[in-house]
Amino acid sequence: MAVPLIQQMRVGAYIMGKKLKGETRYPLVLMLEPLFRCNLACPGCGKIDYEDDILNKRLSVADCLQAVDECGAPIVSIPGGEPLIHKEIKAIVEGIVARKKFVYLCTNALLLERNLGKFEPTPYLTFSVHLDGLEEHHDKAVNQPGTFKRAVAAIRKAKSLGFRVNVNCTLFDQMSPKEAAEFFDFCTHDLGVEGITVSPGYAYERAPDQEHFLTRKKTKQLFRDVFRQPGAQKWRFSQSTLFLDFLAGNQTYKCTPWGNPTRNIFGWQKPCYLLNEGYADSFRELMDGTEWDKYGTGNYEKCANCMVHCGYEPTAVTDTVSNPLKALRVFLKGVNTDGEMAPEIPLDNQRPAEFVFEGLVKTLSQNMAEKAEAEKVQKSAEGKAGAETSSHAA
Repeated sequence: MAVPLIQQMRVGAYIMGKKLKGETRYPLVLMLEPLFRCNLACPGCGKIDYEDDILNKRLSVADCLQAVDECGAPIVSIPGGEPLIHKEIKAIVEGIVARKKFVYLCTNALLLERNLGKFEPTPYLTFSVHLDGLEEHHDKAVNQPGTFKRAVAAIRKAKSLGFRVNVNCTLFDQMSPKEAAEFFDFCTHDLGVEGITVSPGYAYERAPDQEHFLTRKKTKQLFRDVFRQPGAQKWRFSQSTLFLDFLAGNQTYKCTPWGNPTRNIFGWQKPCYLLNEGYADSFRELMDGTEWDKYGTGNYEKCANCMVHCGYEPTAVTDTVSNPLKALRVFLKGVNTDGEMAPEIPLDNQRPAEFVFEGLVKTLSQNMAEKAEAEKVQKSAEGKAGAETSSHAA
């Protein structure tokens, strides 16, 4: 089973509790991003060209655990950057696990093997290792030879020690359906990972490589072609069956951006993990102050081609809980790869893209610098005051 029964039950109970309370907007997964610094420079990443003063910033353990408590989501995903670079990642993970939250620590695995001794195997912790295909495709995607072999070795070591391990994979238009099938076979039958988290790439506006991101039409056809490959029903995915069905064009879903809220070094990111168009100081402010109806496919040009799991998996999970028989039918029959696709959301009334990122980051960086300087001055003043008090007492 790709997702342990205890996790399925906890998440299902959480959703039902929200429904009984009449809540329509609630988080399922907290995207906790404690740093942007990474030891790779992937061409499809939108975070590799921040200035050093930003890349050197870290959320503290207290910041991270406060975000977990504020948000209340049953699952916490820790992306980055590379989380294992964070010197306090052990304490962060331990604090979240102590709260009985399910942690997915996302890593490129270059530092995983040497850091396994910091952690204890538990149903609440999963190492989610980034692999974008077999060796040739993966090493090209991350722009560094040898990373595939190191990641695979780390996966095997972690599994031998009893850790939960899955693979997260982003598909671009460079991989054929046959090559994707070979990769999924390798992950399921050779590596034996718990599950595969798969998603089409999102065109981050600052990513160096804009050429190979998928449109929605190409995404649906790619996944249909992938799921009709021999042995597809034996692959293990750590995602809902209905999300996979959505990727193949069989469900018409709207994005649920509040389902995976993001907390990073700047605050609570508006409106989602993929778009950066503002920040809130608290989770409550994010939920109450974001104009959610301005975003999503059909509403905003930047969202037109998005089918990424952090936006649509919460929608699919909620649909699964509300319509279990529909989900069961897809599970038993497999993802449909023939016939008409579900109606697409029209784009006629979407508002044009706004490119506010550069100005936003500049303002946030200035604010952070001013705050740091003010704290430095305050500490200096307190130190002088303490010295004067000691002098008078003497």
